[in-house]
Amino acid sequence: MSLPTILVADDDRSIRTVLSQALGRAGYQVRATAQASTLWQWVEEGEGDLVITDVVMPDENGLDLIPRIRRIRPDLRVVVMSAQSTLMTAVKATQRGAFEYLPKPFDLKEVLAVVARALATPAMPVQPAVVAPRPEEQMSLIGRSVVMQDIYRIIARLTTSDLTVMITGESGTGKELVARALHDYGPRRTGPFVAINMAAIPRNLIESELFGHERGAFTGATSRVAGRFEQAAGGTLFLDEIGDMPPEAQTRLLRVLQDGAFTTVGGTVPIRANVRIIAATHRDLRQAIREGTFREDLYYRLNVVPMRLPPLRERVEDIPLLARHFLNENADGAGNVRVLDEEAMTRLQAYRWPGNVRELENLMRRITALHPQESIGADIIDAELAEVSNSGAPGEGSSTETLAEAVERHLRRFLAARAGQDDMPMSDIYDKVIAEVERPLIAMMLSATRGNQIRAAAMLGLNRNTLRKKIRDLDIPVVRGGA
Repeated sequence: MSLPTILVADDDRSIRTVLSQALGRAGYQVRATAQASTLWQWVEEGEGDLVITDVVMPDENGLDLIPRIRRIRPDLRVVVMSAQSTLMTAVKATQRGAFEYLPKPFDLKEVLAVVARALATPAMPVQPAVVAPRPEEQMSLIGRSVVMQDIYRIIARLTTSDLTVMITGESGTGKELVARALHDYGPRRTGPFVAINMAAIPRNLIESELFGHERGAFTGATSRVAGRFEQAAGGTLFLDEIGDMPPEAQTRLLRVLQDGAFTTVGGTVPIRANVRIIAATHRDLRQAIREGTFREDLYYRLNVVPMRLPPLRERVEDIPLLARHFLNENADGAGNVRVLDEEAMTRLQAYRWPGNVRELENLMRRITALHPQESIGADIIDAELAEVSNSGAPGEGSSTETLAEAVERHLRRFLAARAGQDDMPMSDIYDKVIAEVERPLIAMMLSATRGNQIRAAAMLGLNRNTLRKKIRDLDIPVVRGGA
């Protein structure tokens, strides 16, 4: 039995070499080329069991090859690679029929796993959707971090389905932007996108808002009004802050999801619910279920495809890209764009961002409006962030900040400061960080026990000799009988 043959197309020789060597070691035969035309010739001749192609090729765009390959070889899987790690690239690759999309730089283990999965998955001919062109610069979701690449791939896969999606994430992470992307590139993109914030509607009006009401249904109902389900017919209904929906409305929503139809308030004629549901919340719905404030059966109806949006502090590598985007977007009428210097960018990446991307956007807007100088330095960033902290906004020093969040905030500052000192070794970070944590912890326990090392060791869960060694190594003063 002959070994599977992988056709690799990339104009970067080093990538072709790395892939060829890794695939060869994994037991595959490899044919590699720098030209899309050569790849197409191989495909036409019936060669290859799998294609791995870059998007940007010297003679043709790799994405344009996919529909052609699918037409003549519908059983031939295509894996797309790209350094243009945007949502649009992932969506185009998926909707044109690619089996998988891999952003560069890629992990060789992930490539081998994708290859094995592609070769093992039965071929299923796909009718690629036609995507309306949209300029890259208008893309609302920005970021090239690993976590954002995962989000892009999930969105891309969901653009060919009508599944219900549950988006979770802290406030300001962009849940509505993701919902809009799912709509804009999905099968219902020609229909309306209707959003409703469940937390912003009085409890007694939620059912009327969702399902509409008939004339005379209640005091003040002088005419029939269509609810959001009717308004979104043929499109997408985005239920934001679903965790704030009152129990009675949850029951009604569950019945609609089960039956596929609803009646208006005061109405008797069932209306088909022709919408795709996308829900979002910043709350922990599993905890709400345990507390009895959210229905478990509704949760499973909504949580068909779960998506978690990471807070900004989990993707700090995206901060420079986001900051530049917001500064460009808010350039003044004369076209003057502010530029952040290196120290300013370091400050931004060290900050905790309790308000996430929304807070960063507001900061860039404020800087554009209040600071006329072209170059923005660390002093301006420090002053603006201090102003936010002093105004009582949640953030550094917030009374709601957990110990883990405080440690994470200080670690980011520590690492950002060290990263700017090229002459200092980065091989001792673990010991230094542990020492920074241990020193105040042990000192406080000794103070609490008035210098009694036996009691301090017991409180810390340490052996007495271990504690003595740490006191000596960390040079911690011991004052017996102190206050």
